[in-house]
Amino acid sequence: MDDYRLIADEIADAITGGRLRPGQQLPTQRAFARSRGIANSTAGRVYRELTRRGLTTGEVGRGTFVRAGQGVGGGATGGQVALAEPAAAPVDLELNYPAVPEQAGLLAAGLAPLLRADALGAALAPVGAAGTGAARQAFAALLSDERRTGGDRAGGDPSAGDRTAGDRTGGSREVTPEIAGEELLFAGNGRQAIAAALSALVPPGHRLGVEALTYPVVKAVAQRLGITLVPLAVDEHGLLPDAVAAAHRAAPLRAVYVQPRLQNPLGGSLPYERTAALAEELRRLDLPAVEDAIWSFLRPELTALASLAPERTVLVDSLSKRLAPGLTTGFAVVPAALRERIAGALRSGGWTPSGFALEAAVRWIGDGTVAEVAAAKRADAVARQVLAREALAGQRVRADPCSYYLWWELPAAWRAETFVAVAARASIAVTPAAAFAADPRRSPSAIRVALASPPLPVLAQALETLARIARGTAEEWME
Repeated sequence: MDDYRLIADEIADAITGGRLRPGQQLPTQRAFARSRGIANSTAGRVYRELTRRGLTTGEVGRGTFVRAGQGVGGGATGGQVALAEPAAAPVDLELNYPAVPEQAGLLAAGLAPLLRADALGAALAPVGAAGTGAARQAFAALLSDERRTGGDRAGGDPSAGDRTAGDRTGGSREVTPEIAGEELLFAGNGRQAIAAALSALVPPGHRLGVEALTYPVVKAVAQRLGITLVPLAVDEHGLLPDAVAAAHRAAPLRAVYVQPRLQNPLGGSLPYERTAALAEELRRLDLPAVEDAIWSFLRPELTALASLAPERTVLVDSLSKRLAPGLTTGFAVVPAALRERIAGALRSGGWTPSGFALEAAVRWIGDGTVAEVAAAKRADAVARQVLAREALAGQRVRADPCSYYLWWELPAAWRAETFVAVAARASIAVTPAAAFAADPRRSPSAIRVALASPPLPVLAQALETLARIARGTAEEWME
């Protein structure tokens, strides 16, 4: 084994054994090299290896720090923070599990007819990536209805923040094209649909453009598939089309993964003009895109990239956020030219859907349950954002008023990893920016706060506690 890995093993033992604590800063690479009597290049390899293992994180302009959650019994994360499991802390502001009081009753009523022996027998039959005719029809209607409803909302709500071409010019509103059932493919969940799209579009060793701060699962999927992530610049709205062109000039990209609506973690959404510019840039560069639309049901009035560049955009979505996290039917709207490739990836990956889950979803869509629960969650998300704005007044917080998460740029006295560690002492789990950074060596001093899971009174108390922590210093709270 190379010497640098032996040194990295030693530092890793100190971290997992608790001798180096979460949030603790490591020496500069130059100082570390001097103290060890090694070359600066070797010290750099040690630090990169620790970051790859998920034990440390680099904050721009600050240095390298021990990642939160790596103390005694914490273990390593294999270099990626996938946010795949619920946090152990009593108040989970790390993962989003939106639920509203009425949803259990509505879901139960929709399932009742499915429990008849004949219906149940049919639902337990295997299905492939194409699903069933009833599923394709139901999901196509769901997406088309949301687009139409969103257009109506945008037309009547001057604060909606997005308009079609007709609205901007004073003429009739542009008609959003209907979703056709034959465009749909199905997966066991949204993550599997994303994995299938990426594996079909980007061969191992090739480059995928992603927002500089992106969905952590995409980082984990890319690592497993051998895909190289290329961070693309963003602003308060989201991805910059010029950044796609610049990255592609530097070395060809094979595809772009993007969240144009309610970008996770930053919460921004591309205005219509930016979405149109991105669509045109993708056409000019002849690049496909994977559009993650998991949260878009909260802002259906915003324009989908797939509606402006349908011939080169794979739109990926899921029912888990609309309904419940255990209902993990994923689906994708796929251009005809890519259909066989992505269907093949779903089959070879073992990512095809459950027949029972698909049939249940068909019934919930058909009887209006999905639409009713989604509407209730839109109202719930707004209420939680109002509460968050009140509790975190004066802090540098960025969020869409209709979303279930916020991005918090911490006060100068705090590093993200230290703040996360202090919050954990107060039994509150939040996510450091490093979990979302496409380049693990560069992450801002910020956290994402997920608002969906706790009851409102618990959420209010937790946010007030976090605000109180932020008003102090790390030294005060770490004593």
